[in-house]
Amino acid sequence: MDPVVVLVFIFSCLVLLSLWRQSSERGKLPPGPTPLPLIGNFLQIDVKNISQSLTNFSKVYGPVFTLYLGMKPTVVLHGYEAVKEALIDHGEEFAGRGSFPMAERINEGLGIVFSNGSIWKETRRFTLMTLRNLGMGKRSIEDRVQEEAQCLVEELRKTNASPCDPTFILSCAPCNVICSIIFQNRFDYKDQDFLNFMEKVNENVRILSSPWLQVK
Repeated sequence: MDPVVVLVFIFSCLVLLSLWRQSSERGKLPPGPTPLPLIGNFLQIDVKNISQSLTNFSKVYGPVFTLYLGMKPTVVLHGYEAVKEALIDHGEEFAGRGSFPMAERINEGLGIVFSNGSIWKETRRFTLMTLRNLGMGKRSIEDRVQEEAQCLVEELRKTNASPCDPTFILSCAPCNVICSIIFQNRFDYKDQDFLNFMEKVNENVRILSSPWLQVK
């Protein structure tokens, strides 16, 4: 049989399978933009400004809507009220963790950040117990937080009230508190090792948050 015919047949089957799955699932899910076979709503999302794309969708479909990342449906909660209702009013039902396919392949479902279900609950319980032994919730932790808060204020004062993006500095503060607990030492905001570490953390978050990686 001609290889081209075989490829066309396989592709047609995948398209039909995708259309069948989408039509059977969409009736049970919140409304959303019409997905294309196989690729879903990727072409309707601005990957350079995903947050604005989600805001635009929420204006059309409401604060709860469905997007297809490839063949995978994803329910999006947009806005404070929708997120509060899900995580506070229905916290038990929404206690599960998100799926990061690439991280799951690397970590095999283990760890506190990317694990889920009973493994995540056991790891979380162990982590909280260990942090309490290190001083979480006690005076020693409060002193470290206050010290870091003072350092953060001093760093912001250096901007002389000029416009700036505080995102990086604000992310450094909690990281420094953790370093203070684990290493018994905080880092200066200009420390090159600390800056390299924060850059790697932010880079990993950006990579894991990219829509293309979610379907791999």
